[in-house]
Amino acid sequence: MEKQEVIILAIESSCDETAAAVVKNGRDVLSNVISSQIDLHTLYGGVVPEIASRKHIEKINQVIQEALDQANVTLDDITAIAVTYGPGLVGALLVGVAEAKAISFARNIPLIGVHHIEGHISANYIENKELEPPFLCLVVSGGHTHLVNVQDYGNYEILGRTRDDAAGEAFDKVARAIGLGYPGGPKIEKAAREGNPQAMDFPRAKISDNVYDFSFSGVKSAVLNYINGCKMKNIPIVQADIAASFQKAVTDVLIDHAIHAAKELGVKKLAIAGGVASNGALREGMREACKKRGISFYHPSPVLCTDNAAMIGAAAYYEYLAGTRHGWDLNAIPNLKLGER
Repeated sequence: MEKQEVIILAIESSCDETAAAVVKNGRDVLSNVISSQIDLHTLYGGVVPEIASRKHIEKINQVIQEALDQANVTLDDITAIAVTYGPGLVGALLVGVAEAKAISFARNIPLIGVHHIEGHISANYIENKELEPPFLCLVVSGGHTHLVNVQDYGNYEILGRTRDDAAGEAFDKVARAIGLGYPGGPKIEKAAREGNPQAMDFPRAKISDNVYDFSFSGVKSAVLNYINGCKMKNIPIVQADIAASFQKAVTDVLIDHAIHAAKELGVKKLAIAGGVASNGALREGMREACKKRGISFYHPSPVLCTDNAAMIGAAAYYEYLAGTRHGWDLNAIPNLKLGER
């Protein structure tokens, strides 16, 4: 293999997906293997951290071997090992971090710890080869809602974040309340296609001291109150209408904040990332809003929106070029902030 190629083996285990990928030069994915535990956690109505950790231990070696096999490489070809070390579930993160450190130590390969949100942002580089900073990125997932000014590779300014529930968390809670079950995001999106998004006017929160911050607990409470009111008055609950109206309330706020920031900062490139970024209504709404204002819109395909290791490999490439290396003291940091080292 040519010397200038940087081939990274990446590991992601921050929640309930055990994932490994081999990524060449930051944007060329040679393999991307994901072992999902979704069926298991559906039985409990959400992710059970202890079960997630045990499943990662069972799966991680075979997932890594499969990633190497699919990429047609061995550990001898690997330039660096990358792993998500936060934020996430501490037990789940520890499995990936311990595995990465073991391989790095045994084979004397450089180790790079990657921030999970930086990974989500970097997923956009994989399919949009022309995308380079600076740009704005809206990161929307089960645990995070961040509006990030990507000033350069590895250089992030958080403009806004959620004050309470993340958007994905609100989707899960509302889905459970209207009887759709887990996982909430895809189920609400599916139900919403049959419903009327104007049926109910759920609130859209504005935060007075930071126009870019988000709050989704109010809209979630409004849905729960509406359901309780219907039950008390014996009014039938139209699941699809609630799903459509709730989805519209959330996506309106996400789009509004992102477009407002792009306008204020004079940014002409806007990307979305994270699990909720695979939501069709959000993608379509954002595409329309960007088109109206002459902003270029970027998004990863759905498989790169949910947790995966290819995005970690993409982020690690730029960390590798910047000289980031971690030692054997690398640890899982469940509440790691973006921009921390």
